[in-house]
Amino acid sequence: MSVLFTNDVLIAIALGVIGAVVFSLIGLVSGTDETATIAPLTLLVILLGAPPAAVFTFFLAGAVAKHMTHAVPTTLLGIPGDTMAVPLMREARLLRSLGVPHIALRKAISGAIISAFIAVPVAVLFATLLAPVADTVQSVAPWLFLVAAVAIAYTSPGKWSGVAALVPFVVLILALKSLTQSYDISLNISYFLGIAVGPLIADLFLVLGASGRKDMARTEPATVWLAPEIKGWKGYFPNPFRMLDSKQTAQVAATATVSSATFVFSPVAMTVLMGEVVGSRVKQGYHRLTSVIAARNGTTESTYIAEALIPLIAFGLPLSPVAAGPAAPLFNAPPVFTTDDGTGQIRNLSTALTNWEFLLYGLGAVVIAAIIAYPFAMNFAHRAATLVVRYVSHEAIIATFTGLVVVISVWEGGILGLAVTLTVGLVGGLLSRAFKIHAGVLFMGYYVAVLSVPAILAL
Repeated sequence: MSVLFTNDVLIAIALGVIGAVVFSLIGLVSGTDETATIAPLTLLVILLGAPPAAVFTFFLAGAVAKHMTHAVPTTLLGIPGDTMAVPLMREARLLRSLGVPHIALRKAISGAIISAFIAVPVAVLFATLLAPVADTVQSVAPWLFLVAAVAIAYTSPGKWSGVAALVPFVVLILALKSLTQSYDISLNISYFLGIAVGPLIADLFLVLGASGRKDMARTEPATVWLAPEIKGWKGYFPNPFRMLDSKQTAQVAATATVSSATFVFSPVAMTVLMGEVVGSRVKQGYHRLTSVIAARNGTTESTYIAEALIPLIAFGLPLSPVAAGPAAPLFNAPPVFTTDDGTGQIRNLSTALTNWEFLLYGLGAVVIAAIIAYPFAMNFAHRAATLVVRYVSHEAIIATFTGLVVVISVWEGGILGLAVTLTVGLVGGLLSRAFKIHAGVLFMGYYVAVLSVPAILAL
């Protein structure tokens, strides 16, 4: 074993632990969007010079950990932890009304950890089967991005309005690129940051005005009711297979396998669909609720893992909502990772790691997240939720990510880089608010601007 390999492994473990710890804590804070948190921090790790294996481990351990702890505010407080937790709300609310939110939490988190371990090998296998057509995919990449952008926009809540909104957004990207090139400044990261934190930037602009500030103002602190803490196991690390019955374990395994072999659908839509499939097969009301919440939270893990791994391994191009959103820095983070604007040639994480490395480091990331996030959420969910509700300021979190965005934008392009980030973020955030299109749609719009439009003009 070489010293380089040993160092890479140690760095990967260290960053995996950091990612799992950081995103376990972030997941406890309701409303922390995945794209606005995972993408900027992953980008920061890349720009700091971490080895490819460590970057991948950080990203995956963080995503897996977040989708375990996001169940804490969702089940105990009745507030969605993030976008992917929204499909869990109905079952969480009904189980809270039955007086068993602690059961909802156990089922949801146990479904997540089982699904994560299934998703990595299944996604790697499916990606390996697709890899032989990778050259063909890369040759038609500009057209594939155009079709994928339209398809992903149409599957968003905005439907055709989301597709139509892509047109002015693509024109905006083209105009900004032309502007920056006229000053001999080449920007890439600033666009991704702007898209990732678009809703945050839009809110900050809105609060500057009297009407927007009035709409967002609150006259009194929010009141939440926290369920009592009940522990039904011995030791620190509970057995997830004992938290689910045999039928629920089989259902979680089946939904994880199916959703791990897909990568072009909205992860929220897949989460809803898998829950509906499971719910339609269970008659008894209480058992149906606990089965659905386990399967749905498991699907939040498997879809994220699959939609990052399959495009990485098979194509090297961000051809999924997750790959174009939270995982975007893994594909394009100049000067470290690039997807060539003109030819579609790639030099990113997909070319830096082999299939076996994706499998091993992926399973390692899941193990790290499971060791850190699972017992933490199971043992300390009540105390953690209490601390978050009482002492964690949303304003402080917003300020932290705002500062990160400013630093990275100015580092890449100075004041012009910051201006581009603010412009893209403001327009993207308003499009998200008005047309209900998620960040994945806007990321695909960026690739349409830099890949598809030049191909169309060259005809």
